Amino acid sequence: MFKTKRTLLIMLVILSLAVSIIGCSNSGKEESSSAQPAGSESSSGEKAASDNVKAGPAIDKDTVVIATADETPSLSATGHNAVAGDYVNQLMYNGLFRLDNNLNPIPELVKEYTIEEDANGEKSIWVMTLKEGVKFHDGSVLTSDDVIATLLDAKTKPEVRTYTTSVVDVEKVNDLTFKIYTDGASSALLYDLSHHGNMIRPKALIDAGNDFNTNPIGTGAYKFVEWTRGEELKFTANEEYFDPNRAPKIKNIVWKIIPEGSSRTIALESGEIDYIIELDSTSLDSLKANPDVSVLEVPSVSHNWLTVNNEKEPFDNLDVRKALCSAINRADVITVALNGAGIPAGGQTPEGLLGFSPEGFDNYDLEAAKAHMAAWGGDPSTIKLDIICSNDTKRRAGEVIQANLKEIGIEANLSSMDLATYLSETAAGNFTGFIGGYTTNDMVSFLKGVYHSENINASNKTRTNNPEIDELIGKASKAVDQEERRLILEEASKILNQEAYQMPLYQNYIISAHKANLDNTFITAGGSFRVQEWSWK
Repeated sequence: MFKTKRTLLIMLVILSLAVSIIGCSNSGKEESSSAQPAGSESSSGEKAASDNVKAGPAIDKDTVVIATADETPSLSATGHNAVAGDYVNQLMYNGLFRLDNNLNPIPELVKEYTIEEDANGEKSIWVMTLKEGVKFHDGSVLTSDDVIATLLDAKTKPEVRTYTTSVVDVEKVNDLTFKIYTDGASSALLYDLSHHGNMIRPKALIDAGNDFNTNPIGTGAYKFVEWTRGEELKFTANEEYFDPNRAPKIKNIVWKIIPEGSSRTIALESGEIDYIIELDSTSLDSLKANPDVSVLEVPSVSHNWLTVNNEKEPFDNLDVRKALCSAINRADVITVALNGAGIPAGGQTPEGLLGFSPEGFDNYDLEAAKAHMAAWGGDPSTIKLDIICSNDTKRRAGEVIQANLKEIGIEANLSSMDLATYLSETAAGNFTGFIGGYTTNDMVSFLKGVYHSENINASNKTRTNNPEIDELIGKASKAVDQEERRLILEEASKILNQEAYQMPLYQNYIISAHKANLDNTFITAGGSFRVQEWSWK
C-alpha cells in the first residue's frame, strides 16, 4: 500500500513541481480557467454518476459554511506562518504573484514583469508593473507605494522572515511600476512573493500602525466581517474585486472552528456545515459511502514530524536523536493517526520536492535504535520528553510514538495545546518535543524555514545552527539552473539525514469533504483551495 502511494506522490511531483528556468524576460501568463490541479479532482468529477446524486439538505446559495480544526493565530498576513492563517489570508488579500494549480508562481496583482542585471552584475532587477484600478477594501487604489511599504514592512516581521530575504531592496518607478532588487539571480523570489507574508496592504494603514489582526484590509475577493473567538469568522464578497473572471460566486463565508474530527463529520452529515477542510481520516470510509457527500484526496508535499529541542540535553546528542528516529514505526503511525492516508517519511526533507534524498536517513530499525542508545551511554529512564499535540491527529500519532519509545526505555508524555499557544511556545523554544509539520511548495523555502539559523525563534523550531546548511541554502537560492539547484539541495538533504535534527513521520494525504452539490472545488498538493471559485450546483 505504501509503495503505491509513494509512486503516486512521485508522479504528482514530476507533473506539478518542476521548476521553470527563469529567462531574461517574462510577462507571465494566467492559468487556463479549465485547468485542473495535478493530483486532485473537481467535485463534478469525483463520482461517475454525479448527475444522479441525490439532493442533499436544503442550502442557502448565498452562503457556504466551512469547518476547520484549527483557529487562525492571526488575521494579519505577517502575524503568523500557520496553514490555518493562510486559509483566511487567501480570502482577504492578494499577492503580486500566486501559485497556480500546479504550484507554479503566476502573476496576480502584477500585469507584467522583466528581469535585468545591474551595471556591476551583482544584483538582478525585477521590473514589475501592476494591474490598473485595483482597489483595497477601504476604497483606496493600489499603487507602487503600497507594494514598497508592504514588502519593506514584511521584512521586519519574524513570523514570515523566511519569505522576505530574497528581496534586497524595492524602488518606485511610477505609480504602477516598481523595481525589486535581488542578490544576483534568484530561484526563490516569485515563490516568496506568492506567500501570504508578502500579500499587499495599503501604505497609509501600514504607516498609521493599523492592527491588521482586527482590521484586515487587502484587495482580496472577500472582506472581513467579524470574528467570534473560538467559534467562527465571517466574510462577505468584495463587490469591487479587480478580476471579474475570478470574482466570488458565493456571497457569504462562515468559517467555523470545530476541533474534534467526529464533530466536523456529524456537522457535515446533518447539514450544519458545507465543507470540511481537514477531514478526520477515521471518517473517510463512511463519507465516501454517503451519496450526499463528495470527498477529495490529494497526495501532499506536507512534511510532518516529531521535533525535539536540539538545544536541550540529551537531544543535543546525535546518538539520542538517531535512536529516537530509528525507534518510530512510521507505518503504525500512519495506520493509527491517518487511517492509512499517507506515506512514511523517507528523509529529513519532503519527498517530491526538487533535491530530496533518502541517503543516510534513519528508517525504522529497533535494533539500530538500541545500538544508538548504548552508544550514548546514558540512562533512558532519565530522559524527559513531553510531546505537545495541537489536534486529534497529532495525539493519535503521539500515542504510537509513546509505545515505540518504551521499547528503548524512554517514557514520553503527551500534552494538548491550542494552535496559537502551540505556535508561540514552540517558536520560543519552550518545549522538549512536539508533533508538527511544514508545508511549502519548493525545497529552498522548506530548508530556509525549517533549518536556516536566521529562523531560530521563528520557524526553525529544532533550533538548528549549522553553517554548512546555511551556506547550501544560500547557494540554492541563487541557482537558477534546475540541475545545479538539485545537486545543491540533495547535498543539504543528505547532511540533514545524517544529523537527524528531528524525527520525520509521514507525508499525509490532504482529505476534504463537502456537500455533493458544491461545485468547482479542488485542492493543490500544497493544500490550497480557492473559495471564490466555488459555486452551488
